[in-house]
Amino acid sequence: MSKNYRILDLIRRSRSPLENHLIDGLVDGRVSRRDFIRHGSLLGLSLPLLGGISAAAGLGAMPTLARAQGAPGATIRVASSVPAAAIDPVTIADAGGLVILQQVAEFLCIDGPDLVLKPALAESWKPNDTGTVWTFTLRKGVKFHSGGEMKAEDVVASIDRLADPANSSNALSVFNGILQKGATKKVDDYTVEFHLDAPNGNFPYMVSSDNYNAVIIPASYKGDYEKSFDGTGPFKLEKYTAKVGASFVRNDDYWGDKALPERTEFTFFADTQPMILALQGGQVDIINQLPVLAGVGLLTDPAIDIISLKSVAHQQLHMRCDSDPLKDPRVRRAIALCLDRKKLVAGLMKGRAIEGNDSPFAAAYPSTDPTVPQRQQDIAQAKQLMEAAGAGKGFKVTLTTERYLEIPEYAQLIQNWVKEIGVELELNILDQGAYYGDAVFGKSNWLDSVMGITDYGHRGVPNVFLAAPLRSDGTWNAAHFKNKDYDTLATSYIAALDLEAQKADAGKIQKLLLEETPVIFGYFYDYLTATTKGLTGVQPTAMSQLFLEKAAKA
Repeated sequence: MSKNYRILDLIRRSRSPLENHLIDGLVDGRVSRRDFIRHGSLLGLSLPLLGGISAAAGLGAMPTLARAQGAPGATIRVASSVPAAAIDPVTIADAGGLVILQQVAEFLCIDGPDLVLKPALAESWKPNDTGTVWTFTLRKGVKFHSGGEMKAEDVVASIDRLADPANSSNALSVFNGILQKGATKKVDDYTVEFHLDAPNGNFPYMVSSDNYNAVIIPASYKGDYEKSFDGTGPFKLEKYTAKVGASFVRNDDYWGDKALPERTEFTFFADTQPMILALQGGQVDIINQLPVLAGVGLLTDPAIDIISLKSVAHQQLHMRCDSDPLKDPRVRRAIALCLDRKKLVAGLMKGRAIEGNDSPFAAAYPSTDPTVPQRQQDIAQAKQLMEAAGAGKGFKVTLTTERYLEIPEYAQLIQNWVKEIGVELELNILDQGAYYGDAVFGKSNWLDSVMGITDYGHRGVPNVFLAAPLRSDGTWNAAHFKNKDYDTLATSYIAALDLEAQKADAGKIQKLLLEETPVIFGYFYDYLTATTKGLTGVQPTAMSQLFLEKAAKA
């Protein structure tokens, strides 16, 4: 298709310099169509406008997604993990709890499987010139289940609760150093400004479904959410029984298209195998998250459909940078060179993953620099590095980790691979509670171990991965990695509004982390959801959320 410069010029007239720079990148071929759509949605450009620009640039319009055409009125039955604690928007941190919260409460915007941000309770958003203030325009006519209209004061109160250190919110891992209590401002009933601590080019993801605590609930909320489950979502609570399950009914006052299902039912399970038996036996229609190894039999079951989402969820292998012999980056690189990443993907993860390159920058991120060479297994080079570091005779070290998903098997593979360079790994595999402890330095096997493997969930942008486990002041810096050059680059990346500027910083970060290797990112695994045949319109996210408003049975 040819470019239509007349339409492009008309579009440019009402766009900011930042937006026009992104358009230039698309037209000139520096930015791919996929990355243009993703980054444009981040800047607040509407999907119809992005599609129009793409078409005018000669790249074709965006495909339209048809609404599921199944019959309304079904009951959709879900197998889910048991919520680990009381369901509260401020403190919820586990998959079993957050999927229940998300059934009734909504976000300002939603991070889709393609990492494209879509409007929800906010219709639009935009940054100021420096990325220090982001302005969100709210949707009008949205009602809480309790009856009142959602307005700016509800957004301010909801986000302030999360940003207040006194509330011990799980969302502080996202907002720390970005947004303080009191920095969310009401402009009018339908406009909110977020005044940030520092420039942040990816901020809308911080108040999207990516930050699973950031649902909007009434300003009057005082706690004990399980008594009300008050939200704005397409379903309302019918019944909740702790440790057992929950059911929801269609919200006929919903602001958007009414949900197709009449009811949804969630049954809580403590383990994956009973979920699999329930799905195969017809007692449930969906397993919300299916681990690859535990659910391998379902991957080829003709009666089961697998929804596979590319995600950036991963298992971080940290190495203490302040502890001999791991203090020497040559030793850390040698260990990283022992891993056969192709075998990890094909064998351990049954092809449901992609190789990692020892930085948070997965291929899924638009800002990842794809020109940085992929690290491969190289035992000969690893031995040379060990000799150069004075560790040629090898050493013994303990690797502490958690009993979760495929992590114990991953640890065993690493144990076998590093034997080739004389490293003797003793495995200390703990249950999750013992591994994480109090999740603060001095009181956590996770944060205090010399080597450890830790699970990290999906995020639509790498900001949390760049800051919490890798920056010198990171709250999850189990590697005890302190590097001023890295800190400067991470700060620059997080501040950048422009995609090409982000990519330039990302490339430098990727190369620095390959050199230093405080953390091994061996693979990024797919998020799997299993459903019965004939079930349509189910939309999971790699954050363990499950959107069911378009679900229908054949």
